[in-house]
Amino acid sequence: MKILVTGGAGYIGSITTEVLIQSGYEVVVLDNLFQGHRAAVHPDAAFVEADLADKPAVEAVFREHRPQGIMHFASRTLVGESMAEPFLYLGENVRNALNLLELAVEYGTERFILSSTANLFDDPEKMPIAETERIVPGSPYGESKFLIERFLHWLQVTKGLRYACLRYFNASGATEERGEDHFPEMHLIPLVLQVALGQRENIRIFGDDYDTPDGTCVRDYIHIADLARAHILALEALTDREALRYNLGNGNGFSVKEVIEVARKITGHEIPAVIDPRRPGDPATLVADSTTIRRELGWEPTYPTLESIIESAWSWHQRHPDGYGDRAKS
Repeated sequence: MKILVTGGAGYIGSITTEVLIQSGYEVVVLDNLFQGHRAAVHPDAAFVEADLADKPAVEAVFREHRPQGIMHFASRTLVGESMAEPFLYLGENVRNALNLLELAVEYGTERFILSSTANLFDDPEKMPIAETERIVPGSPYGESKFLIERFLHWLQVTKGLRYACLRYFNASGATEERGEDHFPEMHLIPLVLQVALGQRENIRIFGDDYDTPDGTCVRDYIHIADLARAHILALEALTDREALRYNLGNGNGFSVKEVIEVARKITGHEIPAVIDPRRPGDPATLVADSTTIRRELGWEPTYPTLESIIESAWSWHQRHPDGYGDRAKS
């Protein structure tokens, strides 16, 4: 099966591409390299540099490669930025997804996997968060993902496009070959490790007055390789299923302060921390209930602890202190 991976030069897309190829799939990566890295693309994947906003360029990819499945990672993903720049998210994310979906239907693509988000659940009634939890997006970013989920529902009903929405929590960690390198970096674990590497003076904690045990935000961290495996399980399940929605996490919540403390132990560095005001759009606690995907698809995390996740990230960052070596473009 040939799979088109949009955003396949980014963190999650590149590692999912790696796991797809290891599993015997043929992969075409489409990425505009705005946030992605050409060096992160697996050498056995076909690579096309193009933007989803350029529909004729994307159609050329469909015409040449005729993908049977799509994994859609290409997106603007920063919650804080979406609060400041809502049109970028409610406009660009949605329009680009529509371009992709129109071509998927036109060219007979059979399966579509959406990289969705825990930001669908800004104010959950129960914790951990199950798929049955009411959806109240916490930002324009979360709203954009919810709109795409609704498009997929109607395209399944009207056009027969099989789909899976994977709502994941905090993707973290690294494989031997690929890790997390954003510009600017906004994610907690790589930021903490940059302090350990001497690339930052301290780690900033955004708010210590939340209703959590130590006052800092609590999140569920899932290893990137476990996340990638979930995408493949969902792709295979669409052989005889029409629509899937899964929340993906380890089911354990760790506060910002706990993450920093584990990183101190693993790296052997002090990692100074400073307290800053809260950021808009940050819920106090987000923890996934992944019971459904465990039961239905047999998915289980192979990196079940925060220590194992941070150890894999630290190993990669030590070998690649400058990431993929192209941060100058930021």
